[in-house]
Amino acid sequence: MKAMLARAADREIGGILMARQIRPGHYQIVDFSVDELTGERAHFVRDHVFHNAFLDAFFERTGYDYENYNYIGEWHSHPRLPIVPSLTDLKTMEDLVNGERDIPFAVLLVVRSDTPREFLAMATFHQRGTAPEPVQIKSES
Repeated sequence: MKAMLARAADREIGGILMARQIRPGHYQIVDFSVDELTGERAHFVRDHVFHNAFLDAFFERTGYDYENYNYIGEWHSHPRLPIVPSLTDLKTMEDLVNGERDIPFAVLLVVRSDTPREFLAMATFHQRGTAPEPVQIKSES
């Protein structure tokens, strides 16, 4: 992800997060898509055609084992900006979990890597009927 952020420089990039359920309530991110083309300086909306193809390939690779491997959320970058989700980000996630798609929860991961050694991330957990719960992560690796 850091290499992709470096290539994007000051443009936002992002995609979807796929996870493996380790046990109920515990997940491991196993793959993510990256849309490096549609982002702008302070705005990102993922290309649905590109990501649908990614989803199809992911589910084929994991044997359509939806109980153990599935969508867990969205991610995008905030280059040279705070990694706090914007009001638009929060509304999008709330619409996702409270909408018609029957997604009971999702994670939003906002990342930034402005220098080769920096990687900052904030994950916000969204669940139907509850307020978002933020968690901030910093990695120097």
